[in-house]
Amino acid sequence: MTTTIYEIKAPATLRVTIKLPASKSISNRAILMTALARRNGDWNEAMRRLENLSDCDDTAVLLRALASLEERGTRCEELVIDIGAAGTAMRFLTAFLAVSEGEFVLTGSERMKRRPIGPLVEALRHLGADIRYKGEEGFPPLRIVGQSLDGGQVEISGELSSQFVSALLMIAPTLRNGLEIKMMGDIVSRPYIDLTLWMMREFGADADWTSGDTIRVKPSGYQQRSYRIENDWSAASYWYEMVALTDDEDAEIRLFGLNDYTKQGDAAVRYIFSMLGVKTEFNSRSEECEVRSEECGVRSEVVLRKSNRVAPRFDYDFTNSPDLVQTVVCTCAAKGIPFHFRGLKSLKIKETNRLEALVSELKKVGIAIRLENDSELVWDGKRIEPTFDPIDTYDDHRMALSFAPLALKFPSISIKNPLVVTKSYPTFWQDLQKIGFQAPSQPPPEG
Repeated sequence: MTTTIYEIKAPATLRVTIKLPASKSISNRAILMTALARRNGDWNEAMRRLENLSDCDDTAVLLRALASLEERGTRCEELVIDIGAAGTAMRFLTAFLAVSEGEFVLTGSERMKRRPIGPLVEALRHLGADIRYKGEEGFPPLRIVGQSLDGGQVEISGELSSQFVSALLMIAPTLRNGLEIKMMGDIVSRPYIDLTLWMMREFGADADWTSGDTIRVKPSGYQQRSYRIENDWSAASYWYEMVALTDDEDAEIRLFGLNDYTKQGDAAVRYIFSMLGVKTEFNSRSEECEVRSEECGVRSEVVLRKSNRVAPRFDYDFTNSPDLVQTVVCTCAAKGIPFHFRGLKSLKIKETNRLEALVSELKKVGIAIRLENDSELVWDGKRIEPTFDPIDTYDDHRMALSFAPLALKFPSISIKNPLVVTKSYPTFWQDLQKIGFQAPSQPPPEG
């Protein structure tokens, strides 16, 4: 088996305008709500009403899965759906198939078969869903016999994944009695739950918090509608990292497609990086930009520039924005900013154990961070002899995306299996080339 490696060389200056990819979080929710709203009519026409859909792997997997249901129609045979490494699709489809007529096997990659699904399955079973494990208890693959569900009340842990809660929420308007969800323990990634609720209301659902840990959804159903997907604040984080790390004092990155008043939780990146030497400006349409705003479908741009404000130390709780952890850890380590980051428990069950991956891979550039209390990352400035061995990505897109900008600070950065970025940011390497990074547009095979 061959291994692909990109060797990354950074430019001396950063001047570029980038159209970011569409948000996969918003895209996947919009797709599922459209599927739940559609009673009759053409599937392709329903999807065409969703503008600026993400073209990332995770969204493509979800679209293919739902299209396979359409192709099967009313035939009775069991349908096998393989979602590969797409965690969002696994969680969302588990709930969706539980209320869809038919028999299904939902499976995925070997890593997916080690990612827990038990809390969601138990909550759905409590509501009457027919779901059985085909392998190890608590993990995919699943056998699902879909049927109409009454709904009612259910409790679920909020500590592992907000996607469990979002999956339940999205099917709730179709349940005969609606749904009341009570979350137990700490709630991770609450902004993603708020995003789900906001989009549900955009599609005609009646859903809201009734207390700090409880949500009530009425059996209102969904309405079909045209909907434009925002671009992705998570993808913006890697450009913030580049501005923070470059020695170019006049660096200027212009990003199209980001909304100021967004519901995306990772928009917190603008506040986090204000502590790490990056300032954010929202401007109206600029006629001098390389990408015309009409092509991006927006009327504003975000401009990133360097500032002189850099915290000497950075402590932060990432409970509400865990997808930013790798970017911020890499930035602080490369800038020599000691840190103590909490709220990282959910990172252990992502595409890889991201906490262990960060500890391991940063050693290759001479940074010795440590894992404490099983869910905290700490760095006191300790350095070791770097090896500059290629960075392993562990089939995790955010490992490649967050480590590539380190080429701005270190003389040798190579990324193994770099095309894993297609999971969320398919044009990342091409966008780096626009700004002057040296990275092959097509990966050369090794060995």
